[in-house]
Amino acid sequence: MADDELTRAARLLDAQAKAERLFAEIEERGLVAPGEGERAVSDRVRDLANELFGTTRHWHKRIVRSGPNTLMPYRENPPDRVIGGDDIVFADLGPIFEEYEADFGRTFVLGDDPVKHRLRDDLPKIFAAGKRSFAERADISGTQLYAEVERLAAEAGWELGGRHAGHMVGEFPHEWIDGADVESYIAPANDTPLRRTDEAGRSCHWILEIHLVDRERKFGGFHEELLTLG
Repeated sequence: MADDELTRAARLLDAQAKAERLFAEIEERGLVAPGEGERAVSDRVRDLANELFGTTRHWHKRIVRSGPNTLMPYRENPPDRVIGGDDIVFADLGPIFEEYEADFGRTFVLGDDPVKHRLRDDLPKIFAAGKRSFAERADISGTQLYAEVERLAAEAGWELGGRHAGHMVGEFPHEWIDGADVESYIAPANDTPLRRTDEAGRSCHWILEIHLVDRERKFGGFHEELLTLG
């Protein structure tokens, strides 16, 4: 691997390590708590990122969602909601560390609901199984990995909550991704190999995101981090 590719990989991994520390501090400081509004928690997380790392920019909107709002995919903007004492809550953050993007998501469960705890515990397992599928197939496409994640979710008794299961990530601002650029997503219509180079000849790096939902019980959960590194 060329030196510039090694540097890019190291920077992306460093950005993710900082995001992991941020989420650990969120939990340790009890920022996700009953009686708090989602937006208020999001603002406290923003301030915490600044306190810990001097981070003032996020490359995508900060998401903190609870209860039925956890069913909503990224593009939705549900009304602010107060977190309840028996809620499931997820945070999806995209902080920028030294011009490199992190994209990290985790789920928190308040209370003792066993189904919510099972969902939270299934999220990293399905992520790990999806990452293994990527590792085992050198030519795997976005279509194929999405189908595998969908299969894993159904096998565990859940549905996927969004139209894709991840996207490219890189230096800020990384190549613009939107619904018209399906090759930037791990999605049913992306039949191109995920292991490829971009227009500048650099290796494409990917985020794998797992959004599981239980529509009957009206809640979901979320887990995301780097797919191609780590």
